[in-house]
Amino acid sequence: MPPKLMRAILLLGHGGFDQLEYRDDVRTPNPASGEVLIQIGAASINNTDVNTRIGWYSKSVPGAPRQAANSLTAQGCGDSAWTGHALLFPRIQGIDACGRIVAVGAGIDTARIGERVVVDPVLRADPSAPWSVGYLGSERDGAFADFTTVPAANAHAITSSLTDIELASFPCAYGTAENMLTRAGVGAGEIVLVTGASGGVGSAAVQLATRRGARVIAVAAPAKGAVVQSLGASMVLAREADILSELGSESVDVVVDVVGGERFPPLIEVLRRGGRYAVAGAIGGPMVALDLRTLYLKDLRLLGCTVPEPGVFKSLIGYIERREISPVVSATYPMSAIVAAQKDFLGKSRVGKIVLAPSESKTQLAQESAAREE
Repeated sequence: MPPKLMRAILLLGHGGFDQLEYRDDVRTPNPASGEVLIQIGAASINNTDVNTRIGWYSKSVPGAPRQAANSLTAQGCGDSAWTGHALLFPRIQGIDACGRIVAVGAGIDTARIGERVVVDPVLRADPSAPWSVGYLGSERDGAFADFTTVPAANAHAITSSLTDIELASFPCAYGTAENMLTRAGVGAGEIVLVTGASGGVGSAAVQLATRRGARVIAVAAPAKGAVVQSLGASMVLAREADILSELGSESVDVVVDVVGGERFPPLIEVLRRGGRYAVAGAIGGPMVALDLRTLYLKDLRLLGCTVPEPGVFKSLIGYIERREISPVVSATYPMSAIVAAQKDFLGKSRVGKIVLAPSESKTQLAQESAAREE
């Protein structure tokens, strides 16, 4: 039986790192009817963890996330969660989860106990309202803990030789990237420009677009170019490059963007007539300049991508099991080192994902901690 108490990271409110509290006396949740209890093997860090902590999703917060972290004007606002509603505190964050089912609620076959699963973080309560969803670690306690509960339908059984740490890198980043490519209808032979290509979503998009047979042009820091190219990019442009001069106008079929901000206008210019722009992030800032004449005269499509298309996550599980995509994990931390992990994440010096591993042995964690200090 699971223990009555567990370790978890509590987000106490919007604010700085002081709002993250590591505890070892949090009550272990019980699965309700239709739910399963998962022992977390690993959980990765995403931009949404930081954005939620600082309240960046609130429209009262201007500018890029790094600027918003200094203002925190969302404190007390009613639109600070992904869904545009207020976030309830304390909250256990963590949108990415890999682990094993250790208990089930009423109505769920006990044969599922012991299954190794990866969790779809999109919580769909009402099939008749496809846009009305919640998110693990936002509207519901998530994976920054020893245990979490989710609807049984969200726990996808998986057969893979990958470690829990590697599997935990997939759900949010790869699900987001695959959804963007699905919405944009990316096909073989098309040219896809991916911004922020060294981050979790960007590096996933490079792999997933390549998997579809597209030619990928990536935008990333020069120091990360070789790694991004190894993921499938045929060309890597520096973040500071003049994209319009480098590629020329009307040279790209699809733009996959997670940056936004002041670098947005050239992305629209390089799109061919009938091109598609898909966005699922704005780390460069949420406010952009758009000439509507370019939009309508070129018959462009702008696609906001948050709620995944049906079947996206199931397809992702298949890609993993068939080894059509690979995890990109750059660092692991023990759960107790959440602040150090987020600071590392915000440093943007790595390619791919940073993962928390709550189930690792104390000896292994001590060794990793010592290695980082050296």
